[in-house]
Amino acid sequence: MSRPARPLASLAALRPVQTRSISPENFDGAVGGGGRATEGTGAEAARDLGQGWKVSPSVDVKAGETFTLADIDSAGVITHIWITTHTDHWRQLVVRAYWDGAEEPAVEVPYGDFFASGWGVFSQVDSQMVAANPHGGFNSYWPMPFREGARLTLENTSDTDARVYYQVTYELGGDHSEDAYFHAQWRRSNPLPEATEHVLLEGIEGQGQYVGTYLAWGVNSNGWWGEGEIKFYLDDDRPDGGFPTIAGTGTEDYFGGAWNFDVPGEGYTAFSTPYLGMPQVIRPDGLYVAQQRFGMYRWHVADPIHFSTGLPRVDIQALGWKSAGRYLPLRDDIASTAIFYLDRPATTRPAAPTFDSMEIHLGTGPGPHSPVGPAQR
Repeated sequence: MSRPARPLASLAALRPVQTRSISPENFDGAVGGGGRATEGTGAEAARDLGQGWKVSPSVDVKAGETFTLADIDSAGVITHIWITTHTDHWRQLVVRAYWDGAEEPAVEVPYGDFFASGWGVFSQVDSQMVAANPHGGFNSYWPMPFREGARLTLENTSDTDARVYYQVTYELGGDHSEDAYFHAQWRRSNPLPEATEHVLLEGIEGQGQYVGTYLAWGVNSNGWWGEGEIKFYLDDDRPDGGFPTIAGTGTEDYFGGAWNFDVPGEGYTAFSTPYLGMPQVIRPDGLYVAQQRFGMYRWHVADPIHFSTGLPRVDIQALGWKSAGRYLPLRDDIASTAIFYLDRPATTRPAAPTFDSMEIHLGTGPGPHSPVGPAQR
């Protein structure tokens, strides 16, 4: 069961803030600005009812274009994001967030991965910070404070328009001068090079705390795949030739499971809890879905990983087993979303996700060579 991000005791506190919400029915969150639309994606359906009757519930993000979901020009904090679109777009859209006028985004993550749903297939997520509900109702409760302003965008990297419904709820006012900025970065190893770690973060400078990991893990070989350890290099730790301050004991251990996530007689067993889970297990179907796919999250809400001067590196190994009880380095498809708070609105980040780098091959249908497949152009 999900738990509220804000402590229950604080709900009764009187605070000098105001709640606003941006959606296609009120693009700028203006006071008294909701439900005024006279045109929009619902105008035809509302033609007998008129203004105020769901005239503009969604937007069409055009192919190859970027749409601004929210643009806020004062201090505040985003408290909730709800959004939905067709599953086809979950690895074609890129979510970005910019704080306090920064030119570089602090958040740059594929749409589905940001909401712990990286494989383009729905799976229920019941966690404190992210909820994915039937059928693709995505919710984020990560607090996202800013001191001067915020801008959220959605880029469509595909050649098909995407219809998107969304609502961004935020508070105006309050003192956020001591708050860190919310960051999220995405990286993919497809496949992971031979005998190397998958890097989640690298070269982060400043003070902050690491608060969350989501992995979309595609297994490319038989056998168990999760013996690898996650490692956090903090502050003065040296990734090149040095050792980390924090080292885990195994992949399933880090995500709160044990013994291969295997309940005897049931095999891999999905689970979702407030802080950690493996909500998605995609099994082979005996035809086109040939390999297993997993989605796992770990939110460091009760146990944030604090750093004072930087986070030189966070990485995870991919290990299985080979003969004579030896570890087998794996070459799996690993896509990670790393979430952290930092004392600055922009930092070192990897190359932006592209249509090709995000693409997922679930193999749910025949290719163009098949007589039952799509016709070749």
